Amino acid sequence: MIIKRFNSLLRYLLILVILQFNVFAVLAEKPSNSDGKTGKRVTMMGLGDSITEGGENFQSYLFPLWEKLFAAGYHFDFIGPRAGKCRIGTLNHCGFSGKTAEFLDQHIDSIYRLYPADIVLLHAGGNHFDTEKPVAGIITAQQSIIHKIRAINPNVKILVAQVVSSGKLPKYSYIPELNIAIAKMVKSQNSRNVMLVNQFKGFDWKKYTIADKVHPNPAGAEKMAKTWFAALIKILSEPKESFHPEIITYKQTEQGELKLHIFRPAKVKKGEKRTAVIYYFGGGWTLGTPLQFYRECAHYASLGMVAVAAEYRISYLHKTTPFESVEDARDAVRWLRANATHLDVNPNRIVAAGASAGGHLAAATGIIKDTSEKEAAISSKPNLLMLYYPAVDNSANGVGPEEMKKRYRKISPLHNIDTTAPPALFLLGTKDELIPVKTAEEFKKKMETVGVYCELHLFEGAGHPIFFYAKDLTENYTKVLELSDAFLRKYSYLK
Repeated sequence: MIIKRFNSLLRYLLILVILQFNVFAVLAEKPSNSDGKTGKRVTMMGLGDSITEGGENFQSYLFPLWEKLFAAGYHFDFIGPRAGKCRIGTLNHCGFSGKTAEFLDQHIDSIYRLYPADIVLLHAGGNHFDTEKPVAGIITAQQSIIHKIRAINPNVKILVAQVVSSGKLPKYSYIPELNIAIAKMVKSQNSRNVMLVNQFKGFDWKKYTIADKVHPNPAGAEKMAKTWFAALIKILSEPKESFHPEIITYKQTEQGELKLHIFRPAKVKKGEKRTAVIYYFGGGWTLGTPLQFYRECAHYASLGMVAVAAEYRISYLHKTTPFESVEDARDAVRWLRANATHLDVNPNRIVAAGASAGGHLAAATGIIKDTSEKEAAISSKPNLLMLYYPAVDNSANGVGPEEMKKRYRKISPLHNIDTTAPPALFLLGTKDELIPVKTAEEFKKKMETVGVYCELHLFEGAGHPIFFYAKDLTENYTKVLELSDAFLRKYSYLK
């Protein structure tokens, strides 16, 4: 029994590793270099100390900056020798906790030769004591860092930050003096490729740091990201598309509020009701972000639908299980239906869609019975399903954590199909490491046995996922969209 449980746990951990690697760790890959003006992917390196790296009880500015850049439509990658955890897995960087600008200077030559980023975000100056009188040494180190990087890549853009304030005094009493010196040093470079970014301005450590009075809290990380972003958009080419959803809270939980990212069509006549699609992101019920489906939501809004990317509880952020994720997925559909009039949505024409674990959630909303009082008042069952490599088998031989497998009958779509299931589109790669083709075929057979339409398409040679949303898109992305469009048109959900 112990060996069996150990093997089961080992398999689930392996699945999580595969999910994180395939779906999100692409963000940590080292892509080809570009100058940021050619339309190619731009590489960026966060260079600094723990404020760049992040920690167990505080986050780096990198992920909120990633969100802003992605939502703005930029094609980019963070690169560097180290990886920091976040809700999408990891983001690479060059932040070294507890280290000084002098330490960075000693190692930047070898690091930058391996990771020659187009843009460097330098925020360094901590980890000294005021009694050391460190300002002159920090400035010398930063000048040397800039010189070494530009010697390797003359076209590099280096954004040098005046560092954020700290309440850890008298240790960091030198920061105001340092920031004045940084401004003078950047000006002395006399180069359009070396720019000053004032992270100090408006950064009140009483408001923006955790209890240690040094490291940014979530609001502080967000403020730093906003400041970096404002500087970056001045030097990046304007993207071809950007995303501007309306973000609304749909649910309050013990772990915090959950939001829907809503994309509406440009023109809706008064009284006209549109079909709606709601997407659930992938990530093993552990990781992920609604931004994964911004591109699809924008596409369907442009075709006249109301499109929604839903947030739900995940174990990385909320310490929850897939059962809570299913509850949230249902409540999101319920909220959409309850607010149909306000959103100009036809409550009888709602599509649930998702990828991987998000595909499981979409399938669960349509197939798993909900006997709650909330369900009696407002149904959480969608009218169509679009399932992209979904984890529909949660039995002992399927996908999911041990607790999920123990109670799989309550949550596994494959084992709950009946005549009330909505018609479904099922897309899967033939080389998917998690979802066997036979599972998709069994799902389709069970649906058809009870008289429910299921359309299965296999992508030859594709793995899990079929394409990477945070990487340059492939023909498979276009094919997924075309098949989804055709499925919606089949049921007259698209004109």
